[in-house]
Amino acid sequence: MLFDIAAMAARPRYNLLASLIVPRPIAWVTSSDASGRLNAAPFSLFNLMAGTPPVVVLGIGNRAGRPKDSARNIVETGDFVINLVSEELLGAMNVTAIEFTEDVDELAEAGLATLPSHAVGPPRIARSPVALECTYTRSVELGQGRNLIIGEIIYAHVEDGVVLNPDRGHIDAARMNLVGRMHGGGWYTTTTAPFRLPRIPVEDRPRTQSPSGDQVSGSLR
Repeated sequence: MLFDIAAMAARPRYNLLASLIVPRPIAWVTSSDASGRLNAAPFSLFNLMAGTPPVVVLGIGNRAGRPKDSARNIVETGDFVINLVSEELLGAMNVTAIEFTEDVDELAEAGLATLPSHAVGPPRIARSPVALECTYTRSVELGQGRNLIIGEIIYAHVEDGVVLNPDRGHIDAARMNLVGRMHGGGWYTTTTAPFRLPRIPVEDRPRTQSPSGDQVSGSLR
């Protein structure tokens, strides 16, 4: 079925794309405003965009025509923490997704303890297996009330038990027991059943027969 993306209304378009591009990692962002008031909120329009420089991007929409607390705090203070969500923390994450007023401490509402970060102002969530300390780089306005928040990772806190080789940066990803976002309506998935598919050297590429009977090579990029 062919969908004309530009012709679709905003909600069906979001439903479609959010159901197609799955699973998506969840950035559980802790931030603070200039007075030190804390905020925690999850975002699934998020990913790592580069290793060098270590760039992450968050897609954050406005609420009632104004920037959400997380976006405002990040731009205002220049730093934030991305905590990753394990399956045991899913309930607490869901509490912080409630649309509280800005004076409510989501961390307290969810019963979450925090630990000081190494170099940025906002704390990290103590039970999260991974916390990425980030500095704000810039924003890109997309129009229609959405912005991309671009940041750089400066420190990573990783649970000891999932680190295989710190010198090589090797991690047992399955042991983190992270969850990812699926389609709408509160659907999630786990990451506990990974499989490995090694890259094929060009000299070992598979050969197939073309319709004419000639051998052709195929590749996956």
